Amino acid sequence: MTNPTSSGPTKPSIISGFDEEALEAGRLLFAKECDFVWGADALNQLPEADLPEVAFAGRSNVGKSSLVNALTGRKTLARTSNTPGRTQQLNFFNLGNRLKLVDMPGYGYAKESKEKVEAWNHMVRRFLRGRVTMQRALVLVDSRHGLKPNDEEIMEMLDRTAVPYVVVLTKIDKVKPNELDAVRKATEAALKKHPAAFPEIHVTSSEKNIGIAELRASLATLAAE
Repeated sequence: MTNPTSSGPTKPSIISGFDEEALEAGRLLFAKECDFVWGADALNQLPEADLPEVAFAGRSNVGKSSLVNALTGRKTLARTSNTPGRTQQLNFFNLGNRLKLVDMPGYGYAKESKEKVEAWNHMVRRFLRGRVTMQRALVLVDSRHGLKPNDEEIMEMLDRTAVPYVVVLTKIDKVKPNELDAVRKATEAALKKHPAAFPEIHVTSSEKNIGIAELRASLATLAAE
């Protein structure tokens, strides 16, 4: 698999349908200033819904913060940690006054108290269900493990509330090609049962910068003019 940002002859896209113009639009959008603007611990603390929003959802330690950093070309915009459950609030980032990126608390991590985990999960679900500016959710799935029951649960909720979403396989540099192919095929088969899911799957590595250009291009179509 090739790095889409490398120089030289044009390489085939990891996901088809993104021509050079679309890839450039994505590059230009994510080259804009991106700043942390708000952190919400509860639904009554949410910022004004004034720009299109993209939410990053996924199990704890799946790589949400790393993906936000890779997309924006910054190393420390979203705080990353090897400790699952570290992101405990909804973190909003303003991308060039055209798009807001929302790094959400990870779900499915049980080391914290049951009450605290349940409160986080409730906030995430209520946020996705009621946010009028939410254009798309990215459901991040660790390519080493594939879909888990927690992922299916959030996908079913997004189906019920008609929030469109796309699955993003993360950490593909950590698996062998045949293993990645098997996980990808299994995920594609599972998505056929989910009406709000896009059939295409993004495959990414934040560490190796694989699939980042294509994901930027996809998200650029949602940004405000």
